[in-house]
Amino acid sequence: MFQKRQLRIIYLVILIIVLVLVYKSFTQHGPPAAEGDVEQTSGGNEAMLKPSAPVLVVVYYETLCPDSKNFVLHQLQPAFDRAPELMDIEFVPFGKASWTTKSDGSLEFDCQHGPIECEGNTIHACVVEAVREPRTRLAMVACMIQNNIMPRDIFYRCAKEHGLEIESIKKCYDSPHGAELLKVHGEATHALRPAVSFIPTVTLDGAQYVQKSILKDLFGNLCQVVAGRGPKPDVCK
Repeated sequence: MFQKRQLRIIYLVILIIVLVLVYKSFTQHGPPAAEGDVEQTSGGNEAMLKPSAPVLVVVYYETLCPDSKNFVLHQLQPAFDRAPELMDIEFVPFGKASWTTKSDGSLEFDCQHGPIECEGNTIHACVVEAVREPRTRLAMVACMIQNNIMPRDIFYRCAKEHGLEIESIKKCYDSPHGAELLKVHGEATHALRPAVSFIPTVTLDGAQYVQKSILKDLFGNLCQVVAGRGPKPDVCK
């Protein structure tokens, strides 16, 4: 009889403990989210809400090339002004140039439109390295390429117009660093496949597609690339 009473007491204690634990499990959770609250998650729904990544537009150009000038001023800049969210722009100023390494280790360049273009390409290389804000970088390239026949003068004027710090960029193109940058752009240009046959050459996410079409209608080609990933953006409709 005594053992049965002990068992009942033990069962009762266990039941009480279970009830207490159950009660705590409910009371320790916060209240359900109110209507209109948004739960922050890191799952797939968040990814679905993010816009598509911009298209990487790489422009292989040279500073005294009329076709490069035309593309920057009449295709690239208007497309960016219309839909900057569609593109990330990188500039590769080199074109159909070449280089040799002299006996003292310095670099010597031979450019399609002569020494002035080599100087212009070097200045552009220093500018696109120094200026990483997309709109300002494009504005500087567009400003300089309008009249690059006197590269240093046009750089000073455009830098002042766009509020750039001049001395650090000047130090770049007056030093071996500017030549090294230009060589890097040359290596990138020579590595293109298919190889460069026309300047400018423009790649979209690394692909050359139909160059004639890109050079005449950059925005339309951007929209085609973006639409190939998913729904066409409103700006492209």
